[in-house]
Amino acid sequence: MPVKILMVCLGNICRSPLAEGILASKLPENFIVDSAGTGSWHVGNSPDKRSIAVATKNGVNIQNQKGRQFKTSDFDEFDYIYVMDSSNYSDIIDLAKTPEHKNKVQLILNELFPDENVDVPDPYYGVANGFDNVYQMLNEATDIIAKKLIEKHS
Repeated sequence: MPVKILMVCLGNICRSPLAEGILASKLPENFIVDSAGTGSWHVGNSPDKRSIAVATKNGVNIQNQKGRQFKTSDFDEFDYIYVMDSSNYSDIIDLAKTPEHKNKVQLILNELFPDENVDVPDPYYGVANGFDNVYQMLNEATDIIAKKLIEKHS
């Protein structure tokens, strides 16, 4: 039975596709990584070209991903749900029907900064190097996540 991890951001075109691709590149085949957005604006769209570029530059291919919206059935489908910021966290927790569902949801950067609730900045409207900065943050966080998941589930 594969272990399933879901990455969630707002539109599912910048941060969560990067997190999906980076983490998937670090895990063996008995893990499945996916991503979703809390909003529906980009359903069916490819990731932002800047996310694709920074991923490609770092040896990660996210070109074939397609945006989708988070659905409540994801709580039952996935073992772990990592969100990119406190707004995403609130949106997803509001949809949780049980304590078990709520316990699956974590802010991804709490892996780097335990209990500090640091947000992954949304690079969509940000500075030129925003996508590089987000990649580095997610790369560091997913190193920790991958290590923990492999230790626990292998």
